[in-house]
Amino acid sequence: MFTSLARKTRQVAADPVLRKWLVRRLTGGAASPSPFAAHRPPYLNGVPGPDSQDTQPQAPPEAFEPLGTKTPAEPPVESIELPLPGLTLRLEPGAEKDVFTRSYGDMETLLALHRFAWVPLLETFDANAAAWTQALWDVWRRSFSRPGKDWAWHPYTAAERAINLLDLARIHGLPGPVDETVSLLADHATEIHRRLEYFGDHDTSNHLSNNGRGLFRIGLALGLNWAARAGAEILDREAARIFMPSGVLREGSSHYHLLVARNYADAWLAALRHGRPEEEAFLIITRKALAVVPWLILPGGMPLVGDISPDCPPEHLLGLAGLESGWVAGLGDDDRAAILAQIEKTRPADNEELAQDGWLRFSRGPWSGLWHTAPGGWPQAPGHGHQDTGGFELHFDGTPVFVDPGRGAYGEDGEAAHYRSSLVHNTVTVDGTDPYPNNKPYYDDAFRRDIAGPAPELNGGGDEVVLGHHGFGRFKGLGSLRRQWRFTNDAMTLTDTLEGDGRHLVTRRFATPLEAEAGAGGVVLKGGGRTFHLNSPDASAAVREITLWRAYGSGRLGSLIEFTTEAQLPWTGEIRLEVL
Repeated sequence: MFTSLARKTRQVAADPVLRKWLVRRLTGGAASPSPFAAHRPPYLNGVPGPDSQDTQPQAPPEAFEPLGTKTPAEPPVESIELPLPGLTLRLEPGAEKDVFTRSYGDMETLLALHRFAWVPLLETFDANAAAWTQALWDVWRRSFSRPGKDWAWHPYTAAERAINLLDLARIHGLPGPVDETVSLLADHATEIHRRLEYFGDHDTSNHLSNNGRGLFRIGLALGLNWAARAGAEILDREAARIFMPSGVLREGSSHYHLLVARNYADAWLAALRHGRPEEEAFLIITRKALAVVPWLILPGGMPLVGDISPDCPPEHLLGLAGLESGWVAGLGDDDRAAILAQIEKTRPADNEELAQDGWLRFSRGPWSGLWHTAPGGWPQAPGHGHQDTGGFELHFDGTPVFVDPGRGAYGEDGEAAHYRSSLVHNTVTVDGTDPYPNNKPYYDDAFRRDIAGPAPELNGGGDEVVLGHHGFGRFKGLGSLRRQWRFTNDAMTLTDTLEGDGRHLVTRRFATPLEAEAGAGGVVLKGGGRTFHLNSPDASAAVREITLWRAYGSGRLGSLIEFTTEAQLPWTGEIRLEVL
């Protein structure tokens, strides 16, 4: 209790925007969230639960073959390497006994083990993999079969574990004893339903939709009509909350968009297999989410804007762009053909509508880029966005020149917080501050506008992209910022204009995977068979190494280029990138 109080006190002391909200809240000047009952979405009122008498007939359960019918599942006699977030875990026979109780450097590593998230990530599922899956399931059953409040039974983890086991069962069989495993899966449905991750309209994330997916998949597989109905209702209703009008996930992460699009595609395939009435509605949601995917992938690869999920590496989901790889490749023949057919016939989302939702894809000649800003400027809360307003990723003729660095781990301090800040993004800071304040789920839109002005404007056309925002206006002496990118075939010119008065430290940053060497004339960038020159007439450049994250816990070395100017406002500065 005292630790929690001390932490909250430090948060208030360090956050002037939070202090302003507290004053307004106490004086009646800020709206509070509507009352809600945690774990109980109001739209489930009247929908049968595990303890109700569902008058509809139960659907027939799937017939499960035991793991080992198709692939022998003897005790492990060879080692195995489990692909986990931030760690490849090598196990020797007998080491399975303490896998779930040993210490790991990151909680997400342990959660992935509890979710059996490594199973769909194995390159091949052979007899050795089957043996290890059964052995680890035996350990898990003995130690964690009784539902509780620990991480092993967190509703998101329970849903992921159940789905991974059910997917395994469709291709290779269900870890046994089958009757006991089926009974445990039924317990998963009850526990997910009891602890649904609903925390009011203001503070509910994409997790609740995945709770619904778990219920839907378990309900269909086990013939639990109440679970299928509740899961379908959650999936349908949450889509309106978590997706924006263009179809993009509102949480500010390109990888999470693919992840949640996959989740809805998975639910649609399950509805299709079982002839469910929800199939049409799920297909509409799925196709709208899939229509965004082409805009999120540039010629040189996929920009990892916002958080990178620990659930799976980004490349595992690139099959959603129409490739027979990763998740798509692991589907059964009928499912794979069905999803690929839908991807082929789905037209890309409207680019202008996507830009209104904060994502702009722009191409001019050999240049291709992706710009992002949260629609209100403030990173979505709850969400997975970063302080990247004014940021972008830019490729030239398929070569990534400037990239989003992503984030390698979750956390509220240290490196995790640093990679969420603007200090490593391709954007502008003034006096070392982020473009927008830290967001809180309980802030109302009127309060956000009063603090940081109207929403940013992001537009592209012809040979230019323009972004304007008022986030720095929350500080005395600072006004709006306007960024303009103009392109020719062999150059990009970026012009920044900052309104206000007084002298302020303005820093413009660029993260690059290319070899970067600073000199008196600017920075020379080399890579992909190309050489570029980056310079500014009003500031010298400094270059330092950073990590460019490509998956959760996995990155490579890159460089961060910084141009810092002591500017007298109003101020205009220019940076030019030339292809040599």
